[in-house]
Amino acid sequence: MFEQIKVIAFDADDTLWINETYFREAEDAFAALLSPYETKNKITQELFKTEIKNLSIYGYGIKGFVLSMLECALVLSNYQLPPETLGEIIAIGKEMLEKPIQLLDGVEEVLESLQGKYKLIVATKGDLLDQERKLEKSNLLHYFHHIEVMSDKKEKDYLKLVKHLDIVPAQLLMIGNSLKSDVLPLLGIGAKAIHIPFHTTWVHEEVSLAEAQQLDFKTLRNIKELIALF
Repeated sequence: MFEQIKVIAFDADDTLWINETYFREAEDAFAALLSPYETKNKITQELFKTEIKNLSIYGYGIKGFVLSMLECALVLSNYQLPPETLGEIIAIGKEMLEKPIQLLDGVEEVLESLQGKYKLIVATKGDLLDQERKLEKSNLLHYFHHIEVMSDKKEKDYLKLVKHLDIVPAQLLMIGNSLKSDVLPLLGIGAKAIHIPFHTTWVHEEVSLAEAQQLDFKTLRNIKELIALF
């Protein structure tokens, strides 16, 4: 199945290390701050709508998330939000940016086993500075030949990556936790993909079970199962 593979690309957030958990914690803290104005369910729904509306402006990442929290808070409070609460929302974002890097179990073992057999790269989306900082703190940089921080992960974005790597799509294998970002676009361009689900998935990244069942890709329970495949 993977005979043609020359390059293995790894998503970063929730594939190499924990990320989405911190967003859920931040959402809870945000909802607690806004509790005088709305219910938690309504606050979470409105924040998600604001994030999706702003994706084309801010892109993915913590900084865009903080700006969306600020906008959502102002709207929900009818622009009566105390300055102190605005400061607390900014503090939530800073705390997220300063979180320690918690590698998922088996990540380093897997990279060690694949290094030298394949060209290993990171293909992730998000804020450039934040992702570079996380990679530096992870102590994994020496395993990777190339780091690609993408503004989005659609077919056209992966085709650019393939061209940059000077390979054909069939020689690329993508490994990630998101069906929407790490699997569907790869299969669409003729590349390979392995899905390793993370226990928490952002709603925006979810794909229907019916859609997923029609696709030809491998799903593993955890990243350590890659060792037996290669």
